[in-house]
Amino acid sequence: MMEAKPMTFAARAFDRERWQRFADSVAVALVVSLPWSTSATGVLAVVWLIAVIPTLDSVSLRRVLLTPAGGLPVLFCVLALIGMAWASGLPMTERWEGLKSILKLLAIPLLMAQFQRSGRGRWVVYGFLISCGVLLALSWLLALVPGVPWPWRGKGPIGVPVKDYVAQSGELTFCAAVLAWIALKAWREGRRGAAVVWAVVIVAIAANILMIATSRTALVVIPVLMLLFAYRYFSGRTTVAFVLAGIVAAALAWTFVAPTRNNVVAMIHEVQTFDPAAGETRAGARLEFWKKSIGFIADAPLIGHGTGSIRDQFRQAVGDTGMAALASSNPHNQTLAVGIQLGLIGAMVLFAMWLAHAMLFRGTGLVAWAGLVVVAQNVVGSLFNSHLFDFFQGWVYVIGVGVAAGMMLRQTAVTSRV
Repeated sequence: MMEAKPMTFAARAFDRERWQRFADSVAVALVVSLPWSTSATGVLAVVWLIAVIPTLDSVSLRRVLLTPAGGLPVLFCVLALIGMAWASGLPMTERWEGLKSILKLLAIPLLMAQFQRSGRGRWVVYGFLISCGVLLALSWLLALVPGVPWPWRGKGPIGVPVKDYVAQSGELTFCAAVLAWIALKAWREGRRGAAVVWAVVIVAIAANILMIATSRTALVVIPVLMLLFAYRYFSGRTTVAFVLAGIVAAALAWTFVAPTRNNVVAMIHEVQTFDPAAGETRAGARLEFWKKSIGFIADAPLIGHGTGSIRDQFRQAVGDTGMAALASSNPHNQTLAVGIQLGLIGAMVLFAMWLAHAMLFRGTGLVAWAGLVVVAQNVVGSLFNSHLFDFFQGWVYVIGVGVAAGMMLRQTAVTSRV
């Protein structure tokens, strides 16, 4: 028998399977970095792009691009690129800033093609859960033992070690939703001890969101995810019991958790006392931005004012004092952010993309549920923020949808071969 010849350097350098393993490992590192460092995520995103290109083949990539889930993000980016042309009078730097916030969506079809081919998609899901678990433990440690040395400080209470309370509450909300599926599966399989452990972790996450990283967006997203979970996995009677338990939990939180109660009361007060000429408040600023944004869209309803035009539109509409004088680059609503720049055509593409991604996750398994959570969380959160254009939330959507969609396509391909 002849001995196999060792691979040459060139053969190793262009070995697709080696690049596949490397690209998968970088994707895991990318999601692990997301809760911690914007700069590390940016660097790893570039490394991942370099690593994934050699693994792609034109046939599988074309198949992905021909699906609504893979093709619509590309269409959105192409529309934004063309939209730079009618952003008349704007400096190229502002047009580029507008386009740059959208270009990350091009990673969705690449991730879909990668994890349709690879069987390591769950590494990414578990990597993000573990990374957020470490963040959760550190958050509670800093909150309960304030003297613990920690070199950084996030934007928020002392229990927010990095980034800000909005990012922390968002990533922990995703983890709680995914762990709810894992706990339910363990319970139904008779692994009651494991189910109780996961339930305790979910309670620790919920307490962190309510007491430390208290975000108004999360307080809206959580009930929506609970209703989705009940609708998908429970029968009628169990759904009623689940909803009642949620109402009781909300009442207890309102009674005993001051940060949550104060946050909601403050929001109601800010809305009731809204005055464009008054000092800035979170709710008041959003109302002012939304009112002006609707006017901007009405001025150019079909194709908008062009990519990167948000700040310029607000500059032209500034008032003399208070919130009316703010020249924002973010209307704090995803539909309005798209509509100002790309009009109703852009908004239709945005809604079609969200719908295509949600429809892809119609199954009941872990991957389908995780993908649906990412989409639902983004859609609801985008009522109050421009999350697709934000760095952290945008990359969570891109990676979450891209990886989960690729895994769903892989499962469908395996099933069709059986």
